[in-house]
Amino acid sequence: MALPAHATPVEKVWHYAYLVICALIFVFLIVPIIIIVPLSFNAEPYFTFTEGMLGFESDAYSTRWYQDIFKNGMLNPEAPLSWAWFSDAWNNAQWIRATRNSFFIATISTIVATTLGTLAALGLSRPEMPARSLITGLLISPMIVPLVITATGMFFFYSDIGLAKTYTGVILAHATLGIPFVIITVTATLSSFDTSLIRASASCGATPTTTFFKIIMPLILPGMISGALFAFITSLDEVVVMLFVADVEQRTIPRQMFSGLREQISPTILAVATVLVIISIGLLTTVELLRRRSERLRGLSPG
Repeated sequence: MALPAHATPVEKVWHYAYLVICALIFVFLIVPIIIIVPLSFNAEPYFTFTEGMLGFESDAYSTRWYQDIFKNGMLNPEAPLSWAWFSDAWNNAQWIRATRNSFFIATISTIVATTLGTLAALGLSRPEMPARSLITGLLISPMIVPLVITATGMFFFYSDIGLAKTYTGVILAHATLGIPFVIITVTATLSSFDTSLIRASASCGATPTTTFFKIIMPLILPGMISGALFAFITSLDEVVVMLFVADVEQRTIPRQMFSGLREQISPTILAVATVLVIISIGLLTTVELLRRRSERLRGLSPG
């Protein structure tokens, strides 16, 4: 943002103060995340910068903690690379098993959240829907209620119906947390939807199913995908609900990191965190690109 040539001294002071405040906010938000990247390449088993790292000595940096992601927990990590080695890593390596669990739970819960969230948003978009604001508030309440309270309620409820400590219970719990994101993004897409297209489709003899897949879904697809990505990230990063609802053997990446910080402090946690940050940045970039595409389709921004 350029400073105009006719700016007064007060405006100049405020201009530079504004830039400093923005820089401080950026540092406060980003530095704690960025700092884990170089620390994940520490050759020593410490969570701090060594003198060698600060002096940029090559032997102070190593990829050993990234290799540890694949080897930690293996029966024979020093065996030559072969099908048996990969089978050992797939079945026994702690972080690989946690990654498998995370992506399995996140994928299924995202499908459930996207389906139910989209149906809820379509229902709430109908003008004849009674108490729309109240129902919307109730459906997105998992975003507002403190997570510990939500997790406690899930634990007692799922225990009564036999879903606690099961994959079904964990998936439903994660889907519950992801549904509000889908409702919000799809509802935002539907806000500028031209309902006359539905009447036109019906007048041409199309069934409701055909109208949905041929008319409605292509227009709300960016919102659905954005909500799905938010639901996926929410599930991938979730740990509080896992501590309440999941069994000890159902370890996901965040739960493995939580247990690692308590039981065995290792920079492998930083290596895994770095990989998760890269995945999250990629998903959020996709969300932003989809948001811009959605705005172009709705005519809210130039093409």
